[in-house]
Amino acid sequence: MDFRKDADWWRGAVIYQIYPRSFQDANGDGIGDLLGIVGRLPHIASLGADAVWISPFFPSPMKDFGYDVSDYRDVDPMFGSLADFDQVIATAHFLGLKVMIDLVLSHTSDQHPWFKESRSSRDNPKADWYVWADPKPDGTVPNNWLSMFGGTSWHWDSRREQYYLHNFLTSQPDLNFHCAEVQDALLDVARFWLERGVDGFRLDTINFYMHDKQLRDNPPLAKELRNAKTAPAVNPYNHQMHIHDKNQPENIEFLRKLRGLMAPHNAAAVGEVGDSQRGLEILGEYTRGDDRMQMSYAFEFLSGSDLTAQTIADVFAEVDRVAHDGWVCWAFSNHDVVRHVTRWNLTLASARTYATLMTCLRGSICLYQGEELGLPEAEVAFEDLQDPYGIEFWPEFKGRDGSRTPMPWDGSAVNAGFSPAKPWLPVPSSHYHLAVSTAEQDPAALLHHYRRALAFRRGHPALRVGAMTDVTVTGEVLSFRRQTDAETILCFFNLSDEPATVPVPEGNWVTIAGELGSARPLPDHTLHLGSWQASILLLDRHHPERHQGGQDGRS
Repeated sequence: MDFRKDADWWRGAVIYQIYPRSFQDANGDGIGDLLGIVGRLPHIASLGADAVWISPFFPSPMKDFGYDVSDYRDVDPMFGSLADFDQVIATAHFLGLKVMIDLVLSHTSDQHPWFKESRSSRDNPKADWYVWADPKPDGTVPNNWLSMFGGTSWHWDSRREQYYLHNFLTSQPDLNFHCAEVQDALLDVARFWLERGVDGFRLDTINFYMHDKQLRDNPPLAKELRNAKTAPAVNPYNHQMHIHDKNQPENIEFLRKLRGLMAPHNAAAVGEVGDSQRGLEILGEYTRGDDRMQMSYAFEFLSGSDLTAQTIADVFAEVDRVAHDGWVCWAFSNHDVVRHVTRWNLTLASARTYATLMTCLRGSICLYQGEELGLPEAEVAFEDLQDPYGIEFWPEFKGRDGSRTPMPWDGSAVNAGFSPAKPWLPVPSSHYHLAVSTAEQDPAALLHHYRRALAFRRGHPALRVGAMTDVTVTGEVLSFRRQTDAETILCFFNLSDEPATVPVPEGNWVTIAGELGSARPLPDHTLHLGSWQASILLLDRHHPERHQGGQDGRS
């Protein structure tokens, strides 16, 4: 079966993120690998996902756990081999899953041959492949740009007697996208993987590709305008308006080239736009039309603040304002943030409701491994920390390791079935009873709700690709319509611990999604919602005199 015939397969898709170090260890060294992924792909297929996104598995010194690439065209021996990757592709496609890989194009490792050559002199063939700049007359850094991981984003190199730019670790020098040869080389990387069978890419830090050629200082950002959407509050990175070190308009032309390269393969890309002030606006710029990226990752539901009905309504109002002709990929959790069950202090009931809500939103969806189990954030002791970000800002920011601990597969096995050896991060005791093996035997487990919710989404085109209108907040109840020419669905979500009563507009509404706990309105068009309850209604266009009815989630 050809899984890439439909060029629009990505629109409304459910993408399951795999963090390979922590998914499944097949060779017993305590670190997850590609053959481990192969063995567990049936679990992802059973959820009803459309695709997997695999975080980096390329050769790397692992200073940033694979986001510092030293060879774009191979697999790190830690994770296996290219033959193992081919097996991932073959197995995923057999199961009906598409495969997206994480391309880290904005920077490489300082161990990449390109950088080793670039730093060797000022006149070698790759001298301009990275962002080099002379010091100021007093020897200080070229400007005030800051690294996401703390401190200046410039590092002195004694070979060239110049500074190089690094938006992240000093061992992650930024590539110079103003150099045409760099763009060509990176497009060749994408071509290599497309020809190997991948169905698309997740593009790390896509708005960091280009920098201001004049290296102008970023202006300060007033304290009252700062937020922690993309960097923890203790990070001085939040003190600037990042208008020169990233977010440059020339980036659009590179995205067009990449889209053109993907088009013959019907491949798709989701870009990660990291910007605390203009994230959705940039997302709109990068995904509008049919010659840029298909979709971009949004941080609005990944921040630490509670996800209230009003917050969601405000976000979608902003999407309508600045990205109405773009396409968003939503996520509640990933490998860089505290798991949302902990972040929002969720109960099983509220976790179910947020899962249902996610499947009803306009956009595509990213699920992070383990969220279908309701995994809380792991408490990782300082002595067990691996993440340089957490080590730098401990204890105010404990880093990202708490969301990266191994996936629990078997609650009765050593290390919850992840590995027979000591894992690279410990499996927390709080995760054993939430393991897949336990959830499979418990009809009330969150895992089954995720399966039902994803199946429900798949069965309704209005939820996958329809318009989203009439976003309304009544107390703590969020409501909206999803609509195509053939289907209209009305959604209500009570995002609180208290019961709520809201009116239902006139119409011949049939209650659907009883398997998700959907409540039925009364004949007088009043809807009583229990705490953390949803109601999902389908407009019956064929029986104008028909009374409301259908499945009742309370039965």
